[in-house]
Amino acid sequence: MEFRPCIDIHNGKVKQIVGSSLRDAGDAAKENFVAGLSAQDYAEMFKKDALKGGHVILLNPSTSPWYEETRRQVLEALAAYPGGLQVGGGIRDDNAMEFVRAGASHVIVTSYVFFGGSICMENLLKIVRAVGPDRLVLDLSCRKKEDGKYYICTDRWQKFTDTEVTPELFMKLSAYCSEFLVHGIDVEGKGSGFDGELVEMLGRASEIPVTYAGGIRSLDDLFRLRQIGRNRVHATVGSALDIYGGSLPYADVVRFCRGMSQFTPHGSPLSS
Repeated sequence: MEFRPCIDIHNGKVKQIVGSSLRDAGDAAKENFVAGLSAQDYAEMFKKDALKGGHVILLNPSTSPWYEETRRQVLEALAAYPGGLQVGGGIRDDNAMEFVRAGASHVIVTSYVFFGGSICMENLLKIVRAVGPDRLVLDLSCRKKEDGKYYICTDRWQKFTDTEVTPELFMKLSAYCSEFLVHGIDVEGKGSGFDGELVEMLGRASEIPVTYAGGIRSLDDLFRLRQIGRNRVHATVGSALDIYGGSLPYADVVRFCRGMSQFTPHGSPLSS
């Protein structure tokens, strides 16, 4: 299990938000934390600690008056850590290479591929032709419906698609990308613990790397996630980290995921 850091940018600032609260109207979101540091500052931190595969996300749509400032922050982060970060948020076939040329290792795509509520194979093939499967991460972030099944959400998680998240879906899409990113939207940013049912599915469903994000709040959560995910699911921690206003030490997470510290469940890290 690897630690994949995140840099979420909304209205031109690095933030941690409650994912389900994000709205395009008025660029509104419920904020857990607004950083005084820039995206570049965080990118330099992750570069210093040699953390690769983190994602930097534009949370404003291209129609937002904040979009250009958000985009500027993203480009500065990529310049600070070329090859170390993945970029998502409004990625299409006609702008994907802009971010790759700016330093992104991969582009992360959801809404462009799951257009109109279903998988759009035409758009999937376009983005694959634009950057190649080796640079493509498919975001299958999802929420439960009343039927108890998970469905992919698009447009900054505001719209349900009719695409159910299943092992068969991962198998089908793995031919077109090199990684998956999956946010448990119902628990994202709420500090209430991760979605174990979803993580268990990810641990057995994907044959290529998959990163889970949402609700991770402690080393105990990471320990359980590693077990439930069969040590095959990478982890993103956001609001819980002390670098984002939380109480979980960033340095402890880095050491734990690298196997550099001992840890007992419901306990605390012990220096190795």
